[in-house]
Amino acid sequence: MSPSPKIFITGASSGIGAALAAHYARRGAVLGLCARRLASTQALFSSLRCAGSCYQADVTDSASLKAAAEDFMERFGVPDIVIANAGVSAGTLTENPEDLSAFRRIMDTNVFGMAVTFQPFVATMRARASGTLVGIASVAGFRGLPGGSAYSASKSAAITYLESLRVELHGSGVAVVTICPGYIRTPMTAANRYRMPFIMDADEAARRFARVIAGKRRFAVIPWQMAIVSLVLRHLPRWLFDRLFARAPRKARGLPP
Repeated sequence: MSPSPKIFITGASSGIGAALAAHYARRGAVLGLCARRLASTQALFSSLRCAGSCYQADVTDSASLKAAAEDFMERFGVPDIVIANAGVSAGTLTENPEDLSAFRRIMDTNVFGMAVTFQPFVATMRARASGTLVGIASVAGFRGLPGGSAYSASKSAAITYLESLRVELHGSGVAVVTICPGYIRTPMTAANRYRMPFIMDADEAARRFARVIAGKRRFAVIPWQMAIVSLVLRHLPRWLFDRLFARAPRKARGLPP
């Protein structure tokens, strides 16, 4: 009988992170669940009735993430899969000085937080010559969306960071998987005030993500319909993109607490 997979997930208290935790718990995984909100993470962990532990950790605080990672490895061993899922989103406008703090938090969480999540595990995974690092990016990272400058920039940077990391670890036995979701029905997207084509439930998204992760695919856009839309958007000439999106609906401003 194969040993239970060990999986470490950030942003695990709700949304995609919680759905991934539930998916892997049903398969007998040992879970390390990280989030800023300890009470909701503990409630989720208790409901899953699985082995592992949960941690209160903010991915913008490298010390708190490192402590969580070290505790998990000491108690359960080096994880087989690490999923950098923590993310925040809000509309931002450069002309508004009050939006600069939101811009910084989005970039710190969605980009720096990904490196903070992986860093404690890379050396041990490389030494073991196995493991999978998974970054949850977004199709929003393919083009700069009006009113979502910080979010688009952060996801674009995440995609590029993950590519660099993948090449750095080439031949080491450690896989790097980039997942770019379209719209997923979560508390984050609930704030969007516009139509969201091809939106998926979080549980279905988690199932598809897990299939990509198991296959160690380098890059995936989910669902496939958004992959086609994204391909078209990436190849639109700039003058046409500007004309089409100048009046596009905007993300609501203001980050969640």
